[in-house]
Amino acid sequence: MKELIRARALESGFDDCRFTTAGPPASAGRFQDWLAGKNHGEMNYLERNAEKRIEPQKVLPGAKSVIALAASYEISSPQSAIRNPQSGVVARYARFDDYHNILAERLKRLTQFVDQLGDETRSLWYVDTGPLLERDLAQRAGLGFVGKHTNLIGRRLGNWIFLCEILTTLDLAPDAPEKNRCGSCVRCIEACPTNAITAPFQLDARRCISYLTIELKGPIPIELRPAIGNRIYGCDDCLAVCPWNRFAREGSLMKNHQRPELACPDLVGLLQLDEVGFKSRFSGTPVLRTKRRGLLRNVCVALGNTGDESALPALEKAAHDSEPLIAEHSRWAISEIESRRK
Repeated sequence: MKELIRARALESGFDDCRFTTAGPPASAGRFQDWLAGKNHGEMNYLERNAEKRIEPQKVLPGAKSVIALAASYEISSPQSAIRNPQSGVVARYARFDDYHNILAERLKRLTQFVDQLGDETRSLWYVDTGPLLERDLAQRAGLGFVGKHTNLIGRRLGNWIFLCEILTTLDLAPDAPEKNRCGSCVRCIEACPTNAITAPFQLDARRCISYLTIELKGPIPIELRPAIGNRIYGCDDCLAVCPWNRFAREGSLMKNHQRPELACPDLVGLLQLDEVGFKSRFSGTPVLRTKRRGLLRNVCVALGNTGDESALPALEKAAHDSEPLIAEHSRWAISEIESRRK
C-alpha cells in the first residue's frame, strides 16, 4: 500500500514521500518551552492550537499514520531579472504563484486516493496550514532533518522544500527517521543578519526577518530596521549558506509557476502602489498575505537602508499616506537618507 501511495505522490509531482506514525512528536516539550518563552512573538495561533500540534489524535481522532511529502522549489536555471541599485529582495519561495494553491490541488487528489485504499478510511491534508509540528514529523518520516536554523534540510533536496502532510486512519508501516547531519557547521547561525538563531536549534522569531516582514502586523522595531537591508518579504540567508544545498535538485512542480517580476522589484515603483495596484500586482502570490500596509512598510525600511536622494519624492508622498504604518516607516526612511547627506 505504501508503494502505491508513494508512486502516486511522485506521479503527482511531489519530489519525496515518506511515512511515519501519528504519535506525538518528540519535540513537544521543547515546543511548549519555546511558546512559554514568547519566542513566537505575535503568532498567537501557535499558542491557541498548541494542544493539537503536540497530539495529532486531537486533529484527527483515530489517526494511525502521517504521510509526509516534499516539493522542491529549487530552480536550476531561474529566469533572469534586471537589478537596479534600489531593488528589493523577495524570499525565493515567494517568487512563484502561491504554493498553497499549487500543492493543495494535487494533495487533495492524493488524499482521495488514500481514502480509497481502506474501508472507512478518514484523512486530512494540510499545506503548511495545519496544527501539526510538520518539520518534526517530516524528520521522523525520513524526509530530512531539522537543521540548526530550525528548518528542514533534505539530503537530496537541500533547504529549498515545501512540506505538506496527510494525516490518516490508514495503518501504514513507518519509514526510518532521519538523524541530524549538521555536524559542527554553524554557517546558518553566523549568516543571520539579526542574530535570531540564538543557539543551535533555537530561534527567536521576534528577531527573524521573515517574521518581521511577514508575520508582524505592526511597526518593525527601530533597532532591527538597519539589519533588514533591502529585504521586503522574508529572508533566505540562513537557508542559502547551508552546504547541503549542493545536493538540491530542481522541482518539477514549481518550475512552471515562476514569477520573474518578483526576483528584484523596484522599490520606488512598489511604494507608489495603491490598494488596487497592490492587489493586481501580487494576486495569486504569497506576497498578498502582507497586505499593502505591510509590504509598503517593508519597502520604506528597505529604501531607508539602501535608497538615495532620488527616492525622497516617493517617500515624502508616502509620509502622508492614509495608512499610519506606512507613513511612520516612510518618515524613518527619509531621516535615514537625509542623515547620509551629512
